[in-house]
Amino acid sequence: MKAIVQDEYGPPHVLSLGEVPIPTPGAGEVLIRVRAAGVDYGVWHAMTGLPLISRLGFGLRRPRNRVLGMDVAGVVESVGANVTEFHPGDEVYGAATGTYAQFVLARPGKLARKPANLSFTEAAAVPVSGVTALRTVGQVAAGEKVLVIGAGGGVGSFATQLAVAGGAHVTAVCSAAKADLVRSLGAQAVIDYTREPLTGTYDLIIDIAGNRSLTVLRGLLAGRGRLVIVGGEGGSRWFGGLGRPLAARLISPFTRQRLDGLIALTRTADLDALRDLIEAGTVRPAVGRTYSLAEAGTAVSDLASGNAPGKLVITVD
Repeated sequence: MKAIVQDEYGPPHVLSLGEVPIPTPGAGEVLIRVRAAGVDYGVWHAMTGLPLISRLGFGLRRPRNRVLGMDVAGVVESVGANVTEFHPGDEVYGAATGTYAQFVLARPGKLARKPANLSFTEAAAVPVSGVTALRTVGQVAAGEKVLVIGAGGGVGSFATQLAVAGGAHVTAVCSAAKADLVRSLGAQAVIDYTREPLTGTYDLIIDIAGNRSLTVLRGLLAGRGRLVIVGGEGGSRWFGGLGRPLAARLISPFTRQRLDGLIALTRTADLDALRDLIEAGTVRPAVGRTYSLAEAGTAVSDLASGNAPGKLVITVD
């Protein structure tokens, strides 16, 4: 089968379109014929091997998994002997390892039935970003003031919609190029971070792949407000931006403010909850651009540039 492979860490040119064997599902696995796969920062980290501490999981000298990709939407091709939740022909979406390929293996606990009102391309934009946003926003209360930093990206576009659906007043922070998108998702106010300072007081701040200090963010937070830092970009070559979410968790027990750093795992229950919201019309994926499988390197480059709106998706023939 065709797949995007890499044999070393580095920039997008280390990716190439190659041939690898079609995997055989084990007793507890599902083989999916991939129709589309999302692009997220986890892919960038796996490609570059940065920060260096991440190589403890990815592989010390070279990538342990040659094929990139986490989000997936497709059709079940076959299932292992112990799998009862899914059957050949089922349309599914979820998370797996190595989704930039024509086929991929997945665990049933990371899959769910695809939303009926979404195409495969749209469904592939949901799993990792949607689940992260769902866990980040949590039980927002009507009337709360929410600040979403990075509202124009994959996680941010879902977080904005979920907060609006909860009755919150949402202020979205993004570049001017993404302002129309976040307004269309329901944000009542938009701040262009390249031109305007952050002001105001908020009950919930969601900082997605940002680099502002905890001191600055806490200054914008209400006395009993909640701050959630999603991801860890920037920072040192060894530890990247992991210092901020770690510091948030260490400080939180000693303040009335709730500070946390989040890395969400994709689970069937969360995918089912997102499907219900999507089929009800409450939330929709904001697909910014699509790419062919051979253009995966370009897709990751566009993601890293920070200029692409919404979620980027790779389609697989």
